[in-house]
Amino acid sequence: MCLLLAGPAGAAADIVDGSYGDKDGCLYSETGESSGSDIFFLLNKEGVTTAVSYCEFKGDGKQVGGATTVTAECHEEGSEDVTPYELTLTPENGGYTISFPDGARWGPLKRCKK
Repeated sequence: MCLLLAGPAGAAADIVDGSYGDKDGCLYSETGESSGSDIFFLLNKEGVTTAVSYCEFKGDGKQVGGATTVTAECHEEGSEDVTPYELTLTPENGGYTISFPDGARWGPLKRCKK
C-alpha cells in the first residue's frame, strides 16, 4: 500500500465541508508545515495528504448509500507517476474513513479545529 498527499486544488469542492485529519494532519492544515511525523493524514476538499504522497480529487463525488465515491490521481513523493484510484469517503462519528479498492482504510479522521 502506498501513502497519499493532497496536491493543488481539485474540482471537487463539495466532497467534504472542511479539513479532517489526525493530530499531525490538522497541524499541517493549519500551518502548511509538517510536524516531522513520518505518518500523518489530512482530508480536505482538494484531496488526501500524507507525509509521503498525495491524492488529488478529480471531478465530482458520487453518493453511494451513505458514502461518497470520488476519482483521485495519486502521486508518491519523488515520483512523477500517477496512479488513478476510486476512493470511498464514509462519514463516521463526525469524521470520515477513506477506503481504497484494495481494502486499505484510513481513519476515522476527525474534523480539524478552526
